[in-house]
Amino acid sequence: MIQKVRKAVFPVGGLGTRFLPATKAMPKEMLPVVDRPLIQYAVDEARAAGIEEFIFVTGRGKVIIEDHFDRSYELERVLSERGKTDVLNELEQNLPNTGSVAYIRQREPQGLGHAVWCAKRYVGEEPFAVILADDLILSEKACLAQMMETRDEMGGGNVLAAMEVPHEHTSRYGIISPGQDDGKKVEVTHLVEKPDPSVAPSNLAVIGRYILEPEIFDILEGQARGAGNEIQLTDAMSNMLGSSRFYGLRFEGTRFDCGDKIGFLHANVAFALNRQDIAQDFGNIIRSVAADL
Repeated sequence: MIQKVRKAVFPVGGLGTRFLPATKAMPKEMLPVVDRPLIQYAVDEARAAGIEEFIFVTGRGKVIIEDHFDRSYELERVLSERGKTDVLNELEQNLPNTGSVAYIRQREPQGLGHAVWCAKRYVGEEPFAVILADDLILSEKACLAQMMETRDEMGGGNVLAAMEVPHEHTSRYGIISPGQDDGKKVEVTHLVEKPDPSVAPSNLAVIGRYILEPEIFDILEGQARGAGNEIQLTDAMSNMLGSSRFYGLRFEGTRFDCGDKIGFLHANVAFALNRQDIAQDFGNIIRSVAADL
């Protein structure tokens, strides 16, 4: 029987320097897309995929994230007094269940692999998901839910969200060396972290969604340094390939790189136009601004 994926790790310890000065006192994961912070979209996606426990790997200045996923009695009292029951209900729905959230401090940023390793004691000997809030995905079915289905179909193993990128951009991503490929699922035979386009094995990139077997922790325990002198998750996954199955999934949906200013602005436009309550008015604004260019 395939062991269920119940836990998700959210590495949120980064400094967000590309969004300074906005992120000087506010975590980048709290930047709003329309009216919800990036980290809320990530948690909502995890919940839609059946995740039951949420592990946040934080850093200095990230207490706001903890406050966001906690009760705010003063705010709730004011909203109640003003009859804002719809907003109250929405706030309540945003909160994970009591006892299902854990926070652990990453003392200094040493790479994604290090952030995932920090969650080892909370994950234990279970398969788990990793979600990067920077990678925001607009889709009918949650990307992680699609990955869960693929894992079930394949009888377990590790599943990575994958997408085609321009070949000249391979140096920005972990790149898959593909094996058997049915157009949706692809066997991962090798992984290369940020290869130069001249030596990239493909243009199929791994983006910020992973389902991993717990054996990854045994490799991360070695704290080996890779690209950028950081502990790279891609390198650890590469070392698992001989003993554990890996699949890349070309998910259905559109990914926005919200760690980049243009990607973040693009996400705001796309998500606003996808909202029934504001799409028409916002579309009119877009057309008006475009007409003046």
